[in-house]
Amino acid sequence: MNVDGTPYRTIWLADDGWAVMIIDQTRLPFDFVTRRLENVSDAAQSIADMWVRGAPLIGATAAYGMALAMHTDPSDQGLSAAYDTLLATRPTAVNLRWALDEMKALLAPLSANQRAEAAYKRAAEISDEDVAICSAIGDHGKPLIAAAWEKAGKARPVNVLTHCNAGWLATVDWGTALAPIYKAHDAGVAVHVWVDETRPRNQGASLTAWELGQHGVPHTVIADNVGGHLMQHGDVDLCITGTDRTTASGDVCNKIGTYLKALAAHDNGVPFYVALPGPTIDWTLHDGVRDIPIEQRSADEVTRMTGRTDGGEITTVTITPDGSPAANYAFDVTPRRLVTGLITERGVAPASADGLRGLYPENA
Repeated sequence: MNVDGTPYRTIWLADDGWAVMIIDQTRLPFDFVTRRLENVSDAAQSIADMWVRGAPLIGATAAYGMALAMHTDPSDQGLSAAYDTLLATRPTAVNLRWALDEMKALLAPLSANQRAEAAYKRAAEISDEDVAICSAIGDHGKPLIAAAWEKAGKARPVNVLTHCNAGWLATVDWGTALAPIYKAHDAGVAVHVWVDETRPRNQGASLTAWELGQHGVPHTVIADNVGGHLMQHGDVDLCITGTDRTTASGDVCNKIGTYLKALAAHDNGVPFYVALPGPTIDWTLHDGVRDIPIEQRSADEVTRMTGRTDGGEITTVTITPDGSPAANYAFDVTPRRLVTGLITERGVAPASADGLRGLYPENA
């Protein structure tokens, strides 16, 4: 995708061929800043402190973190320590463990002097595969938006509501929930996006709105609680969100607040789709509400907000009374019964065990 006309992925190798470059997403939308990662600690910090975020990008970053570790210490001890360090960074996104397991399975049988080259090669493949997967998600989701435009007689834009950021910033490129929107927009379909601000951390207001603007997609930022009102008044044609983990039965875990949007969509007859790559499916879990670990992050993300003053200064302020505690549940689970369909790189499937097995028979 483009930033001020320059094409970028969210993660790439530095010019020296071994260090890893990322976009520091905590600085957006006010500053576009890249960071250089030189060791596994840097990679772990980038995931834990959310310089990078989004399940697919977390997986790619973890893979490159393993490569950085092998560049520094390709011993068995170095491999094991890197795996454990990276695995501990974020508990919810299944792509993290998937990517680390891929790397460990590849590297463990190799001799120490073979590991670095193999690790960089596989990390690059995981990144390229993610780009292809997200592009295919866009191809399969685009007809849903085009059909809604046809249903409206092409008299007005299709109104899509999304939650959090599931665009190219959450992946290596294209995105998941936003990929169908980008593909539809590029194909000439008139589309407008309602962008939930997505408290806490405001990934919608700061990231989704920023990248939609970079791509020229019409959009409007709304408070998180506006979605139900818009649906009641017929101003939402469909919802598309991403997911950080999907169970084998079709339950989806995504940014906190997704469940409430799904309930509102169900109550108002608005289709609710979830876009996901195959590696985001956790085939070992079947009951999302009971089995998916929900990350609880720092209360500061609830009690404090960062923004730009009228004078141009970037500052962080406290918005709650002194002494008031805050809880910060980062994700919730939307049961499969509320999901109209799952948009994957292999097609659109019902949110069910049979639907997923039909697209991924190798995991049956």
